Amino acid sequence: MQITGTHIHYYFVCHRKLWLFANGLNMEHTSEVVADGKLIHETSYGQRAEKYTEIEIEGVKIDFYDAANKVVHETKRTNAVEMAHEWQLKYYIFKLQQHGVDGVEGILEYPKLKIKKEVVLTEEDIQAFNELLPKAEEIIKQESCPEKIEMKLCKKCAYYDFCWSGEIV
Repeated sequence: MQITGTHIHYYFVCHRKLWLFANGLNMEHTSEVVADGKLIHETSYGQRAEKYTEIEIEGVKIDFYDAANKVVHETKRTNAVEMAHEWQLKYYIFKLQQHGVDGVEGILEYPKLKIKKEVVLTEEDIQAFNELLPKAEEIIKQESCPEKIEMKLCKKCAYYDFCWSGEIV
């Protein structure tokens, strides 16, 4: 299985969500939060689609890549899981680097918050990916779904009803 940026994001947010998504249970289409995020992604930077390239490397889709300046732009709704966003962006840079594109940087953007953050891939991050990727694959290949863990984020998660149906949180 090819690990995508979404898998990396979910790895840092919730292993149960990672497993469910990777094993074909996709609940994002029912989520108002996800719909809001897509709307922000599509409307915040109107000229971006014309200026930058969408690329795909081994199933990893990068929506906005500025090839001239070697910058990956990643737009998110909120910074509630900023670390997951950073690692998703670092993964895009990692994949580009694996395919011979060096010197790439990233910009993580939160338009509603008016925040932009530069993201770079360090040697330590590359080593972390060498450990993280097999762990993510191990979670995905488990025969059964990981146990749910109650977190503050659960109530806004697209998988909330699946995980917590019939239970008091």
